[in-house]
Amino acid sequence: MARKIEIKWLREPAEHDYPAAKSYLRLLYDERTAAGHVEKLQRARMSKFKAKDIFRASRLPLLGISNYHVKKDRRKIKSGESLSPLLLIRDDKNCNVVIADGYHRLCAVYSFDEDAVIPCKIA
Repeated sequence: MARKIEIKWLREPAEHDYPAAKSYLRLLYDERTAAGHVEKLQRARMSKFKAKDIFRASRLPLLGISNYHVKKDRRKIKSGESLSPLLLIRDDKNCNVVIADGYHRLCAVYSFDEDAVIPCKIA
């Protein structure tokens, strides 16, 4: 039986994740709404969800391990480097979850363990 890989996490999202989230959210929402979501994320408490549940709620496809960014995050996991938690937005209008930052990390983690519990901030 293969040895299970331990996935390590930072206690809080990296500071550069918030501007990245805002950049992505500005594609979906107007500037003011995107900025408001990021402010809420910065204040939000940490939560935890299983990788498979985040995928189901986001309705996004799983990126393969050949994706450059997924490969990079898989290497980090294998080397024992801590990953930054995900930043998620509840989109009540469309009844789904928007992955504002961390999609590639989620795909990398899922490739090792779909039941992995992932720390997130959700607003």
